[in-house]
Amino acid sequence: MALPQIVTTDHPGRTGFVRGMARLGIDVSRETTDRLQIFVETLTRWQKTINLVGRATLDDVWARHILDSAQLLPLIPDKAETLVDLGSGAGFPGLVMAALAPHLAVTLIEADARKAAFLGEASRRMGLEKSPAIRIGRIESVAPVKSDVVTARALAPLSQLLAWAARHRGDTTICLFHKGKGWQGELTEAMKTWDIPSLPSNSITDRDAVILRIGHFTPRGAVA
Repeated sequence: MALPQIVTTDHPGRTGFVRGMARLGIDVSRETTDRLQIFVETLTRWQKTINLVGRATLDDVWARHILDSAQLLPLIPDKAETLVDLGSGAGFPGLVMAALAPHLAVTLIEADARKAAFLGEASRRMGLEKSPAIRIGRIESVAPVKSDVVTARALAPLSQLLAWAARHRGDTTICLFHKGKGWQGELTEAMKTWDIPSLPSNSITDRDAVILRIGHFTPRGAVA
């Protein structure tokens, strides 16, 4: 395990993140928040050369991206050992989960080689206890990664997410998908082709958004 860099100055949004996690009943250690701050600093530096997140969201990155990703933590089953993040992009939620849940073996799938390079650099600088595996390629083309948890954030409509996730799941896998204000329409549309046992949880960062927790889904009409 690489050691994280020493953080000497707290980012102004960091305190709000810690308070937000406390509302979820989670006490985040100083060491973990240091790792996340290094992630934020690395993201800010790389954003100058490649587009990783919306520029307008950088000023509120701790709430808009870090806390928004971190709210998945209490939804992850206690027995989960593996997590695959589809279309990891800037590392949300995959790298955040790797920092907050070091017992998980995390795999990040990203088609853009530049973003994959960022993910590798951020992971190294954070000094994560268990470095994520990074697979460069299209989600539908990379070798399946059988995981206990599949995540995706701001990636694709729900029907497409389920088609991609189906390759990376086992019998007890759950999917945790961030969805915005149109989530009910997406769910209705997806249910035309999938039988979906889903449970929405209200987002703590956006009152119009939810986290969709999806269990063992099957193509409509198929024998489960």
